[in-house]
Amino acid sequence: MSDRCGGQFLTMGETLVDLIVADGAPDLSHADHLDVRSGGAPANAAVAMARLGLPAAFAGAVGADPLGERLRREMAAEGVNVARLRAAATATSIAFAWKDERGDGHFWFLRGADATLSPSDAAAAGIPDLAALIVGSVALSAEPSRHAIWRAVGLAKASGVPVVFDVNLRPALWPDLAAAYDACQPVFAAARLVKLSLDDARGLFGAEIDPAQAFDRLAVLAPAANVVLTDGERGCWGPGKVGAEPLHVPAFAVAAVEPTGAGDAFTAALVQRVAERGWEAPTREDLRYAAAAGALATTKPGAWDGLPTVAQLDAFLAAH
Repeated sequence: MSDRCGGQFLTMGETLVDLIVADGAPDLSHADHLDVRSGGAPANAAVAMARLGLPAAFAGAVGADPLGERLRREMAAEGVNVARLRAAATATSIAFAWKDERGDGHFWFLRGADATLSPSDAAAAGIPDLAALIVGSVALSAEPSRHAIWRAVGLAKASGVPVVFDVNLRPALWPDLAAAYDACQPVFAAARLVKLSLDDARGLFGAEIDPAQAFDRLAVLAPAANVVLTDGERGCWGPGKVGAEPLHVPAFAVAAVEPTGAGDAFTAALVQRVAERGWEAPTREDLRYAAAAGALATTKPGAWDGLPTVAQLDAFLAAH
């Protein structure tokens, strides 16, 4: 582990209740049955890190309502420190989730308390003492949560705390993707590790971009970061050099049930591995480990049921 091994791995941003299409409908308009699950990408990542043995914590806001109580209780039961989870006057946020015929996940958000995360929450989060700060782009799509993330990232950078940016772009939350690009720039600039999907990259940089071009763009936007690009069952790409083909690691073939939470499991496992080695560039074995976590997460209904432990990951990799 790094020299900050005594600190917590803090995810900051949205936690919400997922209403997940459970009857196989290809979109929300045809769904007849929804499963109720605790979720939100930063919360998922916190739970995933806790299951991997990291001291995980979460900072965000929920409503002072039954759904907020559920999220607080269930995260705490997973071993996530929820001391920085604030109860707001606004109702807890909800997200509808489903997968298309390709197997990719889609989301529709009803924003509430999560967007009330404030710069004062960031200032009170004890960021200089963290092992790492992990954030995504959903919180950047509203105010005051956008400035809360910017404040947190600025404090982390000033304190030498590694910033992990799991982009997790949700285009429906933005007036246009140029606004998303602008909001993400300060986080890219401060990041030590960036993980994004190929869909994220195409949303930010253009629909025709390929992995090598995405790495070239991110070498400019995130000059201090190691970058990992994912594309579901099509595999992932590791840190690339400008003008060279990035390292590709194939995905594991599993009997997938649902993709919700797979990317968050990937991020948590990747953070675990690179933090153990002082935040050096991820190796092929690091990427295989993270890909295995993402694959296992798809084998049970999302978002938390399939998040693996270290023992489960080791057994899976030994069998593959």
